[in-house]
Amino acid sequence: MTFSIFDLFWVFLLLSSLQPAWQKRSLEFRRVQALKEFERERNSRVILLIHRQESISFLGIPLSRYISIEDSEQILRAIRLTPPDVPIDLILHTPGGLVLATEQIARALIRHRAKVTVFVPHYAMSGGTMLALASDEIIMDENAVLGPVDPQLGNFPAASILKVVADKPVSEIDDQTLIMADLSRKAIRQVQRFVRTLLEDTVPQQKIKPENIDRIIDTLTTGQITHDCPIAVEEATELGLPITVGLPKSIYYLMDLYPQPQGGRPSVQYIPMPYEPRPALPEPKTQPAVR
Repeated sequence: MTFSIFDLFWVFLLLSSLQPAWQKRSLEFRRVQALKEFERERNSRVILLIHRQESISFLGIPLSRYISIEDSEQILRAIRLTPPDVPIDLILHTPGGLVLATEQIARALIRHRAKVTVFVPHYAMSGGTMLALASDEIIMDENAVLGPVDPQLGNFPAASILKVVADKPVSEIDDQTLIMADLSRKAIRQVQRFVRTLLEDTVPQQKIKPENIDRIIDTLTTGQITHDCPIAVEEATELGLPITVGLPKSIYYLMDLYPQPQGGRPSVQYIPMPYEPRPALPEPKTQPAVR
């Protein structure tokens, strides 16, 4: 049997069309195997909540992902399927998201009878921090960060709206701003009440010292810092949160299996360590200056 150049072209075209599907299946298989291995090491249920920036079609339009109702549906189902005596490990990489979805997940976590551990390899801001507060232990990379959970009304922090109303005479404030101020007060009270519920959780044991609860609530919910201000490991520990520094290497391997989709050249590139030892360059011999 002989093949012409056209036959080889069609074979090449067929293989090229099948390659993306094969790569996707291969990556999914590696993810499942890594999850199973981590669950065997920890003897726990592992749940990943990873939000990276995606791309729409071939246009490359950026679309940021957040905690959504679909996420809460999936996580609540995973928690329901977990026996009460099995610990839950939640790996977080998220900028936050919908308050409704976040509170649903957080309530389910504090109701779980066994220990809940949150792993933060890079960042868990806003709603991600609220999920971390629902855990019994927060294990972070030494450079990872959390963030405030103060409510936002549209593009404005609730605390800033209240400050405007406090600084100006009522006669100079329009009705819409006054309505937003009323909503801001309610939003802050609701968030503070919910955060207190998370911090006072005693299942399976007390995780926050009672004397630290008011300080944590005041720092995270009252708009003392901007909503995107990172809270480093040292600050979170000083506040009294149950922080442990140092992630298992398997967490970083799992993160590698959920890469940012690449539409062109990588924005970060490096040669993985360790380097092979290289011979030292000979030092140049200096010559005396000629006068």
